[in-house]
Amino acid sequence: MAVVPKNKGEEDKVAQGIMRLAEEDPTIKFETNNETHQMLISGLGEQHLDVIVSKLKNKFGVEVTLEEPRMPYRETIRKKVQVQGRYKKQTGGHGQFGDIWVEFEPCDSEDLEFNERVVGGAVPKNFFPAVEKGLRESIKKGPLAGYPVVGLKATLYDGSYHPVDSSEMSFKMAANLAYKAGMPKADPVLLEPIGTLKCTVPDANMGDIMGEVNKRRGRVLGMEPAEEGKQTVEAEVPMAEMHDFCTFVRQVTQGRGSFTFDFCRYEQTPSQVANKVIEEAKSLKGEE
Repeated sequence: MAVVPKNKGEEDKVAQGIMRLAEEDPTIKFETNNETHQMLISGLGEQHLDVIVSKLKNKFGVEVTLEEPRMPYRETIRKKVQVQGRYKKQTGGHGQFGDIWVEFEPCDSEDLEFNERVVGGAVPKNFFPAVEKGLRESIKKGPLAGYPVVGLKATLYDGSYHPVDSSEMSFKMAANLAYKAGMPKADPVLLEPIGTLKCTVPDANMGDIMGEVNKRRGRVLGMEPAEEGKQTVEAEVPMAEMHDFCTFVRQVTQGRGSFTFDFCRYEQTPSQVANKVIEEAKSLKGEE
């Protein structure tokens, strides 16, 4: 679960308190997720986490609430687009001028693939790194919900410059403007993390588990016999749906079931789920 202090500014106090508790109880795991900026705590079940919350209050005087952790979504595009990014600023003395044409298209990489095919020196070579840097900074926030963008290929193919007013800064800004103009037109989609679930339960509970996997938008891949009287179900389930699966397995199997769940890949989020995530991201932005 994500740990949220009731009073703003007590994050350090909370983190120190949990670290102290984790020294006494090695089954407590604590980390800060750099991407979602949440403090995450995991233990042996819901009661265990409730005990940690009350210990934080009694021993260290900090009150916290537990929330579902945010998912590290990603964004990508499905269409090829060509856009212009033109940055022009006239002030006293030197102005700023950068003008580029970029082609954005989907590709299979985890990161940004940057290429150039500029002919006739329309954009001088020494400004290429500035364009790439501007795009690399831009992809940290996608057009839909502000999640990092993956699988993007950007090709700089034309532009213009001014012998006096052009600088690295102005081309970096032009890259940012091209990104902002191009991404919404390139059919952006939200990707969600999918994990592989291996769940071992008594034969009698097989139906319950398979029904639950389907309910959580999962796909059952198959099953195989495990130790005596048990079966292992293998499935792929979106991570966003797995939050309280542990409680379900414990209740249904009276504590005799177990499972492992590991991240395997990202895939496109169904539109009704994506809309909800985008709305939440917008409201969070509003709060900040």
